[in-house]
Amino acid sequence: MPRPSPTPGTATKTRSKAKLQPPTMWKVVLHNDDYTTQEFVVWVLKEVFRKVEGEAVRIMLDVHRRGKGVAGIYPFDVADTKIGQVKELAERNEYPLLCTLEPE
Repeated sequence: MPRPSPTPGTATKTRSKAKLQPPTMWKVVLHNDDYTTQEFVVWVLKEVFRKVEGEAVRIMLDVHRRGKGVAGIYPFDVADTKIGQVKELAERNEYPLLCTLEPE
């Protein structure tokens, strides 16, 4: 069956496909303090961020020597969840470990 032609004088508009944008990524940053042990920071990096021992130690040394270290880069929801996990573990173990977000 043939398609009916458009009514004379009417224009049809072609829909453009929306281009998907990758999500904005966020850095999860651990900050140095005078009370949280290096061992605890390594443990958090392994447990929450799934880092292997060597990488966890490297990040912990960045935190210790430079004042902060990037634990990972994630979409906002994942990063925010990980920050909540770090805060809960730090509070439960009575450490003041600060964990923040920075745009990538």
